[in-house]
Amino acid sequence: MLTDKLIEYLEGFVTEERARLFNTIVEKRTRYITVVLEDIYQSQNASAVLRTCDCFGIQDVHIIENSNEYTLNPDVSLGSDKWLNMYRYNTMENNTMAVYKKLREQGYRIIATSPHTNDILLDDFDIGRGKAAFVFGTELRGLSDVAIENADEYVKIPMYGFTESFNISVSAAIILSQITSSLYKSDIEWLLSGQEKLDLKLKWLRESIKSSEQLERQFLSRNKSEE
Repeated sequence: MLTDKLIEYLEGFVTEERARLFNTIVEKRTRYITVVLEDIYQSQNASAVLRTCDCFGIQDVHIIENSNEYTLNPDVSLGSDKWLNMYRYNTMENNTMAVYKKLREQGYRIIATSPHTNDILLDDFDIGRGKAAFVFGTELRGLSDVAIENADEYVKIPMYGFTESFNISVSAAIILSQITSSLYKSDIEWLLSGQEKLDLKLKWLRESIKSSEQLERQFLSRNKSEE
């Protein structure tokens, strides 16, 4: 396959250690769980959530920009955005429903991380019922009414103090830690497909090599007969 050969070719332009790291990490990436961020605007929180997603192997992050532009703090993200697939939604007046529709078409159930009359504790969440998209809201108001009213399920983190809520980045870390731990211990098929792994390794190589576009053009021009 041409993709395999391209990957092998580009691996020659990174260190052996980095190539081995890509091969190791791609085996623990998942799209069974995804994260949706609605109107997060503080750069340190936005960056911390991406860093958390990368650490727990969550590959896709969906970013809703209804009112606030999503900005990153490189001192917090530590380059984690390079290793993730980030999807921004900002072309409509209210992008939340567009994201929900897209994710449902991909087989996800929408999980609002917000107290609700029908909520359950995080400990009681059933990871085996199918793919899940966890939706986190803005720092000041939490999720919008639209995001809450149109979710499929609701989870909350148990709290025992006077403060009413966790910081958004802390909430994401707690939820993803517990959910991915349960996922990795399960017999659920949560791994990426063979093609997804190849595509991801190619993305990471492109991100790692400054002249990757030029190198790729040269490679393809020499291997046109195999396209």
